[in-house]
Amino acid sequence: MPSQKAPRPTVAPGLVVVDKAPGMTSHDVVARVRRIVGTRKVGHAGTLDPMATGILVLGVERATKLLGHLALDRKVYLATIRLGQATTTDDAEGEPTTGADPSGVTDEAVAAGIAELTGEIMQVPSSVSAVKIDGKRAYARVRAGEDVEIPARPVTVFRFDLLATTRTDTSLDLDVMVDCSSGTYVRALARDLGAALGVGGHLAALRRTRVGPFDLRVCRTLEQLEEDPALSLDMDAAVATAFPRRDLDRVEAQALAHGKRLPAAGIDGTYGIFDPAGKAVALGVDEGRSARALVVLNVP
Repeated sequence: MPSQKAPRPTVAPGLVVVDKAPGMTSHDVVARVRRIVGTRKVGHAGTLDPMATGILVLGVERATKLLGHLALDRKVYLATIRLGQATTTDDAEGEPTTGADPSGVTDEAVAAGIAELTGEIMQVPSSVSAVKIDGKRAYARVRAGEDVEIPARPVTVFRFDLLATTRTDTSLDLDVMVDCSSGTYVRALARDLGAALGVGGHLAALRRTRVGPFDLRVCRTLEQLEEDPALSLDMDAAVATAFPRRDLDRVEAQALAHGKRLPAAGIDGTYGIFDPAGKAVALGVDEGRSARALVVLNVP
């Protein structure tokens, strides 16, 4: 009698918030989490450079539907900016280019340079960033030997705080905290600060400590996840954490289950819709006097 394969265990949908180690790409993390939780249906919300550490938000199973709607428009980083040397990639992984002795750079000049890069600014992303130029990633064009010119774009640096200064014979290291809008490149801040001070600069270290509503308190390393392959947030908790909440009564839940539109909730942007039992059933958005479901997560 032919042997039957044991049924694959059902993986609950939800989010896994990983504290990424240095040296790994975001794709590496996704591949590892797929093996740990036992499903190929894992995706990430936004990338993190290989040299960087910190928060990477992943969706598992049906929670991958949330990833394109998560309000991850604000991010916080701890970084070290090294003045005295620019690089081809604006970070420590690039080849050195221009540089100058930073010993004459005063604390007042550093403070003034940081102030100029705070608030609403126009920023040119690094030439090796993932920004698309005519449909092709900038880093791919650079690797192909092309000269890449990326237009400046508006970003917001809400806070750019100097935490510590370390001076050596050849460099000046600035430990900083950056609270910025999505699309802001911290390595471009390092490059531009070094250029403004006339000595060159690059990003020496980067750690992402917050993405939207997710911070290090819900993070786990891949090693911790290996030991206990549990979600950081199940589907209900993920939706409640990431979106404004709308709770339905029984009649509204039945209407939604039959594909009918609901009255508008009076909530700006995308919100989570919960049935009377407290289960997240959909993401919705107001359109005039009514609301429609953007994504159905569960049938109420």
